[in-house]
Amino acid sequence: MKVMRNQASRLVLFVICLMYFIFYVDRVNLSTAAPIMQKDLGLTATQLGIAFSAFAYPYAFFQIAGGWLGDRIGPRVTLGICAVIVAGSTIWTGLVGGLASLFLARLALGIGEGPAFPTATRALSNWMRPDQRGFAQGITHAFSRFGNAITPPIIAALIVAFSWRASFYVLGAASLLWAGLWWFYFRDDPRKHPDVTPQDLEGLPPSTVAATRRQVPWGPLLKRILPVTLTDFCYGWILWLYLNWLPSFFLHEYKLDLKKSALFAAGVFFAGVVGDTVGGILSDRILKSTGDVAKARISVIVVGFLGSFCFMLPIVFVHDLLTVAICLSAAFFFAELIVAPIWAIPMDITPEYSGSASGFMNFGFGMAGIISPVVFGWAIDWTGRWDIPFIGSLGALLLGAVLAFRIHPGTRFVDIRESPVPA
Repeated sequence: MKVMRNQASRLVLFVICLMYFIFYVDRVNLSTAAPIMQKDLGLTATQLGIAFSAFAYPYAFFQIAGGWLGDRIGPRVTLGICAVIVAGSTIWTGLVGGLASLFLARLALGIGEGPAFPTATRALSNWMRPDQRGFAQGITHAFSRFGNAITPPIIAALIVAFSWRASFYVLGAASLLWAGLWWFYFRDDPRKHPDVTPQDLEGLPPSTVAATRRQVPWGPLLKRILPVTLTDFCYGWILWLYLNWLPSFFLHEYKLDLKKSALFAAGVFFAGVVGDTVGGILSDRILKSTGDVAKARISVIVVGFLGSFCFMLPIVFVHDLLTVAICLSAAFFFAELIVAPIWAIPMDITPEYSGSASGFMNFGFGMAGIISPVVFGWAIDWTGRWDIPFIGSLGALLLGAVLAFRIHPGTRFVDIRESPVPA
């Protein structure tokens, strides 16, 4: 059978998109089930915030370790292991009986998901040309936001039909199915894939990048990626706000029932699906038309931060449900413009160490996930207002726009210390 042009690379991209979708559903399912679980398990908002943050502790630190692992043993093995851990921890969440077991289950989920996105970036670095990287990162993260959007109604429906515990069992099984698909179809080096064509290989990194393992220059690489990490912390502060607290915000601030709050949250998250896709397409088009990597990545990131600030600001002054929902949707759309270009930057700066570099970068996102849920939960308990976390996050948006100018993605990282170490 004749293989269509770029069929293998497109299918690899699609399988990675499925991973982003499933892993994000597993990540944010707790936020939708939280009101029912909070009552059933007898948790305060602060305790719930602690449970939310449990995921982010290993997630943050396994960004770096997992990125290194993806560079050393390859994405195929690393992501297969990740999927099995994610499946087990999701099923475990359905078995919890209190804060301690919930905290441990979320810790395990963070261990499984921590290496996943840096390792997926390494896989994309092997399989995507430079002018495809923005789109690839945009579409994969669009699938994750689609997971955000569809999770509230799915979880609400499962809870109504069965129970909150059953919802976690179903999602854990989906992760196991993906692990099998990944192991069957993916290869670390595109040249070893049975369906690959010469057209698939055009413009890809040389085989030495895909097939060799290098000693990671930790110190110089960390120094080079640090501005990206700080910028990603600001973005992460905003995303964790939406992921952890949005359904509860609609439920408590506007006295909606579970199904209605889930639908409003889903509407906001769908705006992120569009934002991720537009951000990647826009960044790649700027790169193709100008040849300027810095302009293609940084301009989109800055527009994302400032646009999100402008649309989140009305929440300070307006309490009308429809107006607030529209403003939050627009703010989330602009925030998600940031995702594709910021995840393309590690591949632009250093394709050889893109797993480790993106791990360094997303460590900032993970640290935001550790700090923000506890801060937000404490602020809600102290003030009794569920809009305080959104109002308090405006400064992070302005800071992120400023920090973005220090990234310099057009300057490649060069390690002159050593030669590649054979795999």
